[in-house]
Amino acid sequence: MYTLSSKLKLFSIILMVVGLLGLVYGFFAVPSTIEDVRELVAHDGHGEVVEMPLTGQTEDELEDDARGFDYVPSEHKVETDRTDEEVHKMAEDAELVHLEHILHQLQNKPWAALYVAAFFFFMIALGVLAFYAVQFAAQAGWSPVLFRVMEGITAYLLPGGVIMFILLALSSFHFNHLFIWMDPEVVAHDEIIQNKQSYLNVPFFLIRALIYIGGWVLFRHLLTRNSRKQDEATGITWYKKNFKLAAGFLVFFIVTESMMSWDWIMSLDPHWFSTLFGWYVFSSMFVSGITVIALVTIYLKSRNYLPFVNDSHIHDLAKFMFGISIFWTYLWFSQFLLIWYSNIPEEVTYYVARIEDYGLVFFGMVVLNFLFPLLLLMNSDFKRVNWFVVMTGIIILLGHYLDIFVMVMPATVGESWFIGIPELSSLAFFGGLFIFVVFSALTKAPLLAKGNPFIKESEHYHY
Repeated sequence: MYTLSSKLKLFSIILMVVGLLGLVYGFFAVPSTIEDVRELVAHDGHGEVVEMPLTGQTEDELEDDARGFDYVPSEHKVETDRTDEEVHKMAEDAELVHLEHILHQLQNKPWAALYVAAFFFFMIALGVLAFYAVQFAAQAGWSPVLFRVMEGITAYLLPGGVIMFILLALSSFHFNHLFIWMDPEVVAHDEIIQNKQSYLNVPFFLIRALIYIGGWVLFRHLLTRNSRKQDEATGITWYKKNFKLAAGFLVFFIVTESMMSWDWIMSLDPHWFSTLFGWYVFSSMFVSGITVIALVTIYLKSRNYLPFVNDSHIHDLAKFMFGISIFWTYLWFSQFLLIWYSNIPEEVTYYVARIEDYGLVFFGMVVLNFLFPLLLLMNSDFKRVNWFVVMTGIIILLGHYLDIFVMVMPATVGESWFIGIPELSSLAFFGGLFIFVVFSALTKAPLLAKGNPFIKESEHYHY
């Protein structure tokens, strides 16, 4: 039986406390009024005053400009009867619209940071659950010695799912502006969102979220319960039940995971869509989940647990880390190339915002998620070296956190982004919670699934 060490427990609690304090600070530090934003805009960080330019645009054009549309003046000068006072008033209105836009972005920032971290750790647990189900459905013989590790990681699904639902509910009740399609004022002037209201409406949105989370948590509970009952059984009845359950779950999962990615990520940009987005998000959660399995396994072995896990098991996990990283790159490049090459305005705006305002992060996460795993794990011998796998795993997790960051932030905070206290505090809080939940769950059952019919094959597995 595994025993949670006092040092690891204390470390996780410290992370949660520090993260919580940072989050509280992040929420209180955001500007609350337009005057606060005006003061921030007036000083660009170097003590220089930034003057708002006066323009001759109409109010509608000024609002369009504040919403991100380019204003193209006429080639010919149009004579008007506007007085200097009217022009000045219009400029002031333009400034107010612009400042209000920045205010909403800055107020979204701690919420978006919280959302990114919450989703990131939740998707890790969900990716592990999918991998766990695949092992049962495929009747894999190499992996049963890792089943208890997978069960421990998937224990985070319940608290992580509850937190995700709370965040979605708070967005639905207008505690933030993460999902613009939830704003009646926006919908009233947006024909595209109006045409999607049969799907993008708050009641149906929350009902779907309950179905996703409830289904995943239920399947995890049943798979884990049957696996542990199999340890005490004389036959393989419970294993057969898990085989059928896993096959059914994978059908449920591939549908709900795709819909979840549309709801929780893609609908942040309600005008944009991609037909392979569900697969793209899946590849990110799958490789992140497998990476965490490898990291937890290596940690437990370093503490003299899991003596039945050998370097061939680590090698196979590293092969999955390598292979799914290539698969993620294939999906990323397929989506990017087709949209870039076709250059359709409705589609390409998604990448324009990310390349112009998030260029370093956008291309940096491609390097972390593709180039590093490719170079570090291509050699078969390196896949058996624990510290090498750990180093690569940390890079992969960082890269996929940035992947989620780039999916969420441009739609919620626009160009008003930077990685600061809210982002780091969110990572600390959810990282601490994840560690506490996972390693506490590992203490609930023996680390060897001794009743699995393939356990002997797994113990003697060599590649």
